[in-house]
Parts: sequence; C-alpha cells; structure tokens
Amino acid sequence: MFADFGIDPQHVSKSLTSLAAVNHKYLRDLKLNVAAMLGSANLTRKEAYLIALSVAVNEKNDALISAFEAQATKEGATPDEIAETHGCTSVMNLNNVLYRFRHYMHGNEYYAKTPAGVRMSIMMTPAMGKQLFELISLVVSAVNGCEQCVNSHEHSVKEQGASEARIYDAIRLAAVIKSLCAVI
Repeated sequence: MFADFGIDPQHVSKSLTSLAAVNHKYLRDLKLNVAAMLGSANLTRKEAYLIALSVAVNEKNDALISAFEAQATKEGATPDEIAETHGCTSVMNLNNVLYRFRHYMHGNEYYAKTPAGVRMSIMMTPAMGKQLFELISLVVSAVNGCEQCVNSHEHSVKEQGASEARIYDAIRLAAVIKSLCAVI
C-alpha cells in the first residue's frame, strides 16, 4: 500500500509496527477497504483523493497528506483544489466546534441567535465546485461528529444534485481513511 501512495517504505508508526509484527489480518482488510473505497463508482478518482486528503488533513497525518495530495494531483486536481481542500477542512473544524457547542447548549437562545462573527468566504465560490466542496464539508463534519453541520451539508449537497449513494460512498471513504490514519 505504501508503494501505491508513494509513502516512504521506511515509514513506521507504533500501530503499524505492532500489527505488522504479527502479520495481522487487519492490515490486509485495511488495504482492501482503502482500495475499494477509493474505487467507488459514485466518485471520480480525483474526488476520492480530495476527500481522502480532507480526512488526512483533519487527522493531521503528514504521511497521508503528502500521499493524497500527490495522488489527487495525478488525477488532475489543481493547486487551487488542493489548497481549497486544506481550507475547507480548516473552516469545517471552526464550524464544527461552534455548532456542536450550540447544540450541546440545548437551544440556549443567546448562543443560538448570536452570529458566529467569523469570515468564511472560502465557501462562496469554491474552485472545486459547490457540490464537491459541500461533500467535503459533510465528510469533515461527520468525522468530527457535528450533527447540525452533517444535517446542513447533507441537505446542501443533495440540493447540488448528489445522490444518496454518492454521499454514502464519501462517508464510507472517510471512515476507512480515518481508520488508516490511526494505523499509519
């Protein structure tokens, strides 16, 4: 798998070392899951790698960030789209914290009605297109566990024409990449 993504074969992590030391069957499953999700019929390869990149950025996994940037570029992603994936992930982290707080406060009127007061112009005219930007926003929100953001972005991405199968494949890909981040 390292060769497929251009990761240094000498790269090690405690989890990877532990699993590899006993030739654990989970590594085979993980490799198969990653390959299956990146090959989704409902996502282009470029989209799949940008979604994978957003999860790697969210999880701060430098090895996978470099790998998925390179793979997305090979699939035609522009420098603007790569940078926008980083920016989208960052702004979703901002929103996920804010909206989870509002949700946790169970309808506190002041928190619910007070504007966030933060700039998010990245969301207005994304280089990658509105549907993919919203799909990545949904993915990051799901990974971060923000119910309000998940509901909002799922609705928005459907308005942009995405099918439930496309949405579900993006979420499944995010789940697999998050599990990959835990090992790599």
